Amino acid sequence: MSIQMIGIDYQKAGVDIRAKFAFTQKNTVEALQRLTARQDIHGAVILSTCNRMEMWLSTGEEFEESLLTVLCRLKGLQEEAYRSYFVSREGAEAVNHLFYLTCGLKSMILAEDQILSQVKNAIALSRETYCSDNVMEVLFRKAVTAAKKVKTEVVFTHASTTAVDQAVELLEREGVVLAGKRCMVIGNGEMGKLAAQELTRQGADVTVTVRQYKSGMVSIPVGCKRINYGERMELLPQCDLVISATSSPNHTIRRELFTEDISLTHPLYLVDLAVPRDIEPEVGELEQIVLYDIDDFTLADESENEAALTRAHAILGEEMEEFFAWYDCRDMIPRIQEIQEEAVTDFHLRIQKMIRKLPMNEESRQEFMEGLDSAAGKVVGKMMYGLRDHLGIQEFRGCLDGLEKLYDEAE
Repeated sequence: MSIQMIGIDYQKAGVDIRAKFAFTQKNTVEALQRLTARQDIHGAVILSTCNRMEMWLSTGEEFEESLLTVLCRLKGLQEEAYRSYFVSREGAEAVNHLFYLTCGLKSMILAEDQILSQVKNAIALSRETYCSDNVMEVLFRKAVTAAKKVKTEVVFTHASTTAVDQAVELLEREGVVLAGKRCMVIGNGEMGKLAAQELTRQGADVTVTVRQYKSGMVSIPVGCKRINYGERMELLPQCDLVISATSSPNHTIRRELFTEDISLTHPLYLVDLAVPRDIEPEVGELEQIVLYDIDDFTLADESENEAALTRAHAILGEEMEEFFAWYDCRDMIPRIQEIQEEAVTDFHLRIQKMIRKLPMNEESRQEFMEGLDSAAGKVVGKMMYGLRDHLGIQEFRGCLDGLEKLYDEAE
């Protein structure tokens, strides 16, 4: 099978190691274009989130290079130093991983919802940059379809929980009541907006940082205030909680920014939800500051979801079988289309005499014939693909051989 992937995640690597292999949207595009410029790589997808990075490739038979070598070359890193942090998969094992990943069964928070949109965005970006191929398209589309089916038919405990919810729960265990507290959210992307909305729902006084763009006013969640990103350190001493969740490769809060002018008179909780880190780890050593990062949040208890997991496994198994059936037969599609055309031509020749006798002008007759040809093609196609889906691979190949021979002899 031409499907291969390599990944690093929260189970094998801490946030600082994962940060070295994280991709922003801009360098994701650059990496995809570099990968697919090679003759032996037909399609590529890169999935980069706060908990994982995965590189997916559809390769030709001539592809022999280690995926870690390819990835480290993209990142300008020495592969030996990072080999132990990565897992590589190919073929059916890779397909299985993607289907389970997409519906949240491999997430830090069991069955969480964000990973589905992240997978959809990853294949969409590959498609938009002309870096996906038919194999990647069908694989990711089927994984997304399977995940939606699981989300619709299976109910998991805490399935809608996000990293933001986990952060709120952690603070509650620490005795922090958010109602009435002054909070700042650095970052106005997907995670930042979720954080601002949840803090507002908890009754906190929330301010969101925004950058000044030439395109005009940036929207923020309802009920929140806004300040310019450059003013964040002025507001910070007045806050009880700061959550930073940007896609920036640089730190948003650094140790050197805590000058003598900044005086903390009460405990300040900092929550860093970004990969790479938004908050410099040394900040956590300062008095009055308590710092958490993405790795401080724990997995949901799978024992609470045994029945749900059993049903999800069954759904994913059925959906994967459909993908494998498509993959095993994909080389037959041109043959099916050729037989379809031959059958339509055969049908066309057989009814020409009857059509000529109909009382209609030439233009109407031509339009009528085109409609019949189209309908005939659809009927033949439905029968052919129906046979493909219900027969074994070898039996279906035998059917194709027989039909091809039939039309070869007719000629």
